[in-house]
Amino acid sequence: MTSSPSKPLFIRHARLLATMDDQGREIEDGALLIRDGAIAWVGLTPAQRSDEARLDLPEDVTIIDAHDLVLLPGMINTHHHLFQSLTRALPGAQDAALFGWLRTLYPLWARITPEMITISAKLALCELVLSGCTTVADHLYLFPNGSRLDDEIRAAQELGVRFHPSRGSMSLGESEGGLPPDAVIEDEEYILNDTRRVIETYHDPGPRALLRIAVGPCAPFNVSEDLMRQSAVLGRAYGLQLHTHVAETKDEEDYTLEQVGMRPIPYMHSLGWTGPDVWWAHAVWPNEAEVQLMAGTGTGVAHCPSSNMRLGSGIAPVRAYLDAGVRVGLAVDGSASNDSGHMLAEARQAMLLQRVLQGADALTAREALQIATRGGASVLGRDDIGVLAPGMAADVVGFDVSGIDHAGAQADPLGALLFCHPGRVALSIINGRVIVEDGQLVEVDLSALVSQHNNLSRSLQG
Repeated sequence: MTSSPSKPLFIRHARLLATMDDQGREIEDGALLIRDGAIAWVGLTPAQRSDEARLDLPEDVTIIDAHDLVLLPGMINTHHHLFQSLTRALPGAQDAALFGWLRTLYPLWARITPEMITISAKLALCELVLSGCTTVADHLYLFPNGSRLDDEIRAAQELGVRFHPSRGSMSLGESEGGLPPDAVIEDEEYILNDTRRVIETYHDPGPRALLRIAVGPCAPFNVSEDLMRQSAVLGRAYGLQLHTHVAETKDEEDYTLEQVGMRPIPYMHSLGWTGPDVWWAHAVWPNEAEVQLMAGTGTGVAHCPSSNMRLGSGIAPVRAYLDAGVRVGLAVDGSASNDSGHMLAEARQAMLLQRVLQGADALTAREALQIATRGGASVLGRDDIGVLAPGMAADVVGFDVSGIDHAGAQADPLGALLFCHPGRVALSIINGRVIVEDGQLVEVDLSALVSQHNNLSRSLQG
């Protein structure tokens, strides 16, 4: 699928249209007009044809009736490892904490091929799209057997998803005190050169861009101090966003204290890895001073509730982050530490997990959905997605609330998306193109893709 202009769309009679704008407007019987991949108008569905005429609808407009749908901006997944969909729920890793989980999986991941990168990315992206996600930030940090970031970029372009891949890296192997085996690390000069190649080949800084590159050395326990510093310098020279894992577990804290005498967050700050162009995955274990450091520097966070629970990593202090003014986005994290790629379910987990930590009013459904939409846009440094308003990119999703899962929950259909069972999206539009219609991917043979993916997964694990 290309990014060429799509036909105009007029969506009308939405059960509810949640704009996520500064006023938090929620429009019953809502409508919106899409032209050239952007939102041209948002408001109440016109009552008469004469009212529609005043909207100057193009002659070739496609009209979509959304009577039972709750419409909202496409959700934004701010951290993922798409390749991990090949190694879900492996028995040897099901009950391990992060470091043990990684040591179990590194040898398998060392066998991944370029084809596996592409197919796993396409499958995981399809899963995310079907859950209401339209923008995906992925973090690919190992490149065995000739694999390149290009292999997953190809999958995103074929599907038509808005994509923010990080050219990740690991350079510190076991022989030098790092966590990964030496077989899966790369030479640092090669990493920096290939990062430049990827940026100059693919990065699009323009408005409503479908593809932007980030620079993403993996984590303090598998990347040298020098590479962290040089990666930040390189990314900033191109005006890119910077991404890495920080303060995910207590084990990481112990590691950085032992290796450099600092906690993970001050360590990252000392390396130039804070600022409005930086977002961290997880950030589960800050102290109060570190929360203020993050707020003061504008550093963002990708909150990964299910993965943090799955690995026993802890509960990120999202309420404290929001109250302090830290930018927070939502993420499902890798498909082998979450074992699911469902953005609406992740928003539900974010809401519920803060309540476990701080009480029933700790995070509302609307706050969780704001994190999943405009919060993610802010974390990725974008002002053109995450809100349904004129001039914004036409990334729109619709959930059907007429079925059994939402029976009895019609008083607040938006809140019901999280309080009730998180279902599959009925409609998804990315950059003005219909990607999902009636709950089905329009241009993907999903059955064939799943079969191909499972065959590759079996060959990898065999």
